[in-house]
Amino acid sequence: MIDSAFLDFLERTAIAAGAEILLVRQSGAVVSYKSDATPVTGADERAEALILAALAERYPDIPVVAEEQTSAGHCPDCGAGRFFLVDALDGTKDFIQGRDEFTVNIALIDGEVPVAGVVHAPAMRRTWRGGPDGADTAEIGPDGSIIGRVRIRTRPMPARPTAVKSFSHSETDTETFLAGIPEHDTAVIGSSLKFCIVAEGKADIYPRLVNLMQWDTAAGDAVLRAAGGVTLTPEGGPVLYGQRDGSYANSRFVSLGCSEVPDWMPSGR
Repeated sequence: MIDSAFLDFLERTAIAAGAEILLVRQSGAVVSYKSDATPVTGADERAEALILAALAERYPDIPVVAEEQTSAGHCPDCGAGRFFLVDALDGTKDFIQGRDEFTVNIALIDGEVPVAGVVHAPAMRRTWRGGPDGADTAEIGPDGSIIGRVRIRTRPMPARPTAVKSFSHSETDTETFLAGIPEHDTAVIGSSLKFCIVAEGKADIYPRLVNLMQWDTAAGDAVLRAAGGVTLTPEGGPVLYGQRDGSYANSRFVSLGCSEVPDWMPSGR
């Protein structure tokens, strides 16, 4: 199922959703707040509606777990089966603040693992995707066309690694983790783009020691894994996807560009 045609479809769908987001930004997004106090805009809703309609038409037998749909009380129990995870606008705070570091995210989960995913950054005109045959990135033209596509791969862990962390969130546990690793450089970037930077071999480690939702990470994680990276719990175990205790909450995690876990990670000791 996961072939170039499948990834092309996910990519086209993400690009179309990104165009909706940019239209809302151009006209001025109205911000409201959900019950958990997180912001939502018409861009989130329009992009998600487009993605849900496209997935339902092309893959009607595969359930979809999507952020805004779940907030509205519509969330299927997919167990350990195959399902899509969708975050139509990751980095809503960056979007509201006028930054360009927001993304459209679509991932396919199979056997609790993100086996394929697309991350699209509409304002940056870039897309990343990954599947069983590897990962790539492409520039996107003003008309949504693919201008160029380049294969990407993570890099071996350097003596002085580069860590990426969130622009919009200050996290005590994440900062504590970073303070405990060897000397390193730090890059600050929004949304799921942090996974993509590691996947491209431009950074080496992305720790996130807060509780996120699985749709926040699945697509970027899929790209990273396809590019040769890994995503682990802070204790070094696997990060798995699927409903647990009625929720699609995510594990705290550390993503690495190298497949060999360094000795300063708990599992490497």
